[in-house]
Amino acid sequence: MTEEPKQQRGGPFHGYYVAIVVFLSTGLSIGMAQYSFGEFAGPLQEQFGWSQTEINLSLTFAFISGILAPFVGRLSDRYGTRPVMFFSLLSIALGFALRPLISELWHWYLFSALVYAGFPGATVLPSGKMVGLWFPETRGRVMGAVTAGNNFGGVTMPALAATIISFATWEWAYVAYALIMVALALVALVIIRERTEDVDKERLRTGRKPLPDGGRGAHAGMSLQVSLRTSAFWLVLIGLTCAMFTYQGVLTQLRQHFGENGFEPALATSAVTIIAAMGIGSKLAFGRATEKFSARKATAVSVALQAIGVALMIVPGNAVVLWAGIFVYGLGFGGLGALIVLVVQETFGLREFGSIMGIFQMASIISIAGGPWLAGEIHDRNGSYDVAFAVIIGIFVLGAITLMLARQPNWGGRSEGEIEDRSTAKPASEPASAD
Repeated sequence: MTEEPKQQRGGPFHGYYVAIVVFLSTGLSIGMAQYSFGEFAGPLQEQFGWSQTEINLSLTFAFISGILAPFVGRLSDRYGTRPVMFFSLLSIALGFALRPLISELWHWYLFSALVYAGFPGATVLPSGKMVGLWFPETRGRVMGAVTAGNNFGGVTMPALAATIISFATWEWAYVAYALIMVALALVALVIIRERTEDVDKERLRTGRKPLPDGGRGAHAGMSLQVSLRTSAFWLVLIGLTCAMFTYQGVLTQLRQHFGENGFEPALATSAVTIIAAMGIGSKLAFGRATEKFSARKATAVSVALQAIGVALMIVPGNAVVLWAGIFVYGLGFGGLGALIVLVVQETFGLREFGSIMGIFQMASIISIAGGPWLAGEIHDRNGSYDVAFAVIIGIFVLGAITLMLARQPNWGGRSEGEIEDRSTAKPASEPASAD
């Protein structure tokens, strides 16, 4: 009979510090680059005379994140999360630090590309790898908390930018952003640890059980080459790509849709803010659910709720139904940020998580480019978003179906039963067959 590890003194569990750094890395990157975007648009228009369309075009450079993600993921698998995260945060900092020097529109685009080049290594890749390594038993709820950093960044960074711009200039706001990211990069260099020996030592020091299988489970899973030969890879890839149409195909269009359906500008903005605020609770709830049921099932539910919510939001002439749609959509939408990473983690493991996640991020170019084009093109032809949203509902349905059809590949003894219902299932007597 083995003796339970005894609680020892010496400070909090180091994994908490790791989670906080990843929380800030994800949240501040997204908060500064995306949520704060509108705070700088007015000053840039006023100083340089650029149109809103010209300024907005820089958002499309997010496709660079998708192109670079497989390479950054491969570097992460080979050299570790810490150096990749450090240089990624510095890339984002440099993109912000150089923006006060712009004098031509192409400068704006170049430095935007530099910011987005740092996104894969500063957001989804470290969150997926570090949470899975440090919190194997509670990775669902911790992933929900870590990805709630997106909402934290959305609340705090626009306010910081607006304050600095009002008291100084937009240039100083970007300098402040750059300094924050440099500081965070240095903190990450000190805090991020990923050797299983270090994790095990820290778990024992704080009275936790050692990592399963002597730490081998932390690096268990499928290689990219093997995963590409499974039907699960392609079904999950289709499912998550369909789900990600919500970001650029629905969310970015909602404020205008609400305005066209009778909402005053302030109320339309408030409705979008409510959806963003619901994200915190939704991420925590869906993250917790993945500890009892498979992340694929939870994601299918998330996508289904979004489909129902969007359907309610295009019912004509009924404000009550529209608000019901806002609530249902927000409930499903909020959890998606955590679920995307958890699905890939759960299905393919951590062995080559960076490489596999990189391919999934590359596939997101389809939704990044296709979502705005689809919504804009159909809106311009019909004068409303109703038909465009109906098409995207169909895409959501396809995504939910493919996620449910994907079978869990067998790697390292992970059985279908263990994945599908963790609350009651016991290891199956025979492993699930690989595709």
